[in-house]
Amino acid sequence: MKFFTAFRKEWLELVRTKRMLIALVVLVLFGMTSPLLAKMTPKIMTLVPGGEQFAGMIPEPTINDAIAQYVKNIAQFGILLALLFGMGSVASEKDKGTAAMILSKPMPRFTFLAAKLAAYALLFLIAILIAGAACYYYTYVLFGPLDILQFAGMNGLILIYLLVYVALTVCFSTLTRTQYIAIGMGFGALILFGIISAIPGWGVYTPDLLIANAGLIGSGKAAENWEGLWISLGLIGLSTLGAWLVFRQQEI
Repeated sequence: MKFFTAFRKEWLELVRTKRMLIALVVLVLFGMTSPLLAKMTPKIMTLVPGGEQFAGMIPEPTINDAIAQYVKNIAQFGILLALLFGMGSVASEKDKGTAAMILSKPMPRFTFLAAKLAAYALLFLIAILIAGAACYYYTYVLFGPLDILQFAGMNGLILIYLLVYVALTVCFSTLTRTQYIAIGMGFGALILFGIISAIPGWGVYTPDLLIANAGLIGSGKAAENWEGLWISLGLIGLSTLGAWLVFRQQEI
């Protein structure tokens, strides 16, 4: 019962602070425009002075180009939202004293953290569902039908990918009272995974593999391996556990 009370408080805060609206606008916008951009790229090139000679070198856009554009855009801007939303999730409440007030109800500290993660998970789930529907519609109109199960699986991997950075940033936000340090640590984790992914043979052990597999599945191909999925789920679990173990020892 306390979880649903905490979850309702977190969800209302996401709505009132316009975070829900921002996530919907940003991700749905790129969901709509990704297939359009893929389709119009050769024509856009002809509008650039001297671009006519390059436009002829660009292959005719395909449905795979639309999918690749969608995966790239949703992943990039979704990560930015995950880091920005998560950076003050705990740190700002500790700084303002609202965490102490809520926990004095009493509210179990694990419930306090779990409600935040659940609210963010629902936010990104809804945003990706609507963005995916917009992408599917415009891709269908411009290129043709997609396999709905493959498309759903692709979006599921993108969602897990974003939740990795939500969990990490919430964990970092728990470690400090300054939200800017939390987002700095979140970007540091993003850069670290990028460096590891660039090392031959190591990329399969980072969350970045989820995006690679999402592109493959969305294009109708089989995923190469699933190590990155298990690593990502493990990171979400360890981040949540670590945040709780630290938070339960803190004086609020």
